[in-house]
Amino acid sequence: MEDDEFERHRPLLMGIAYRMLGSSAEAEDAVQDAWLRLGSADPAAIVDARAWLSTTIMRICIDRLKSARARRETYPGTWLPEPVLTTTPLDFESIQLGFLVLLERLDPKERAVFLLHKVFDYTHAEIAETLDISEAASRQLLHRASEHVAANRPRFKASRETHQRLLSAFMAAASQGDVAAISSVLAEDVVLYGDNAGKPGAVIRPPLVGREKVARFFAARIAKWPPSPALDVEVTDVNGWPAIVGRSGGAVTFVINIETDGTKIATIRSVLSPQKLALRHVS
Repeated sequence: MEDDEFERHRPLLMGIAYRMLGSSAEAEDAVQDAWLRLGSADPAAIVDARAWLSTTIMRICIDRLKSARARRETYPGTWLPEPVLTTTPLDFESIQLGFLVLLERLDPKERAVFLLHKVFDYTHAEIAETLDISEAASRQLLHRASEHVAANRPRFKASRETHQRLLSAFMAAASQGDVAAISSVLAEDVVLYGDNAGKPGAVIRPPLVGREKVARFFAARIAKWPPSPALDVEVTDVNGWPAIVGRSGGAVTFVINIETDGTKIATIRSVLSPQKLALRHVS
């Protein structure tokens, strides 16, 4: 297989690996491992490059996910997936942060089957060959994964326009430290998840639940921020939807992602961990 053919498949491999691992940095490492394995493979054994590479990357990811899950169980505070830029996402739903959090609850093979079938349009025959399982096992794994996803998926789907409007209103209210204005766009049972592990001097907090607590938290944080002309805050597409991205000195310092119930903000995910703020591009 020529180098240019591998590069042609790289976006697909990154897309699979990121959705499996929830980390673009780990996904890039997995793709590099696939490249190294390709270098030692028998060219005569590679009849279909896409199939061979997909099989290789998925098996690498399943192995990596087993150890990653163990690390995340002892992660300080809330673990959130690494945000990525998505200018040309292959599938909007499967790359959303909230959906990736949901996939974390599946075991590695359930996650693999669900993604391959629902997102990448693999048949059960192809999945069986990729994962070295039977077609019946593939169908059973998909059934279990689909039931879990359906039971935990948000009940409401907001339009992009509603999402953008609520995000802009939240950003404007938060920038002024206005508790009442922040509260007005939050659902009564809104939940704030924050991932700041690895940030120097960070205080690890459990998720905050409730409109009043979340509104006062953001108002208090804004009040503590010293005026800084170097801080640039903008709305840009992250994981398929508009999100708030803060930069200081050209470096990303935080990403705030929201989910809505169609009328109010129901979930806020704030990523401040420096290791997760490279904002790589993933399709």
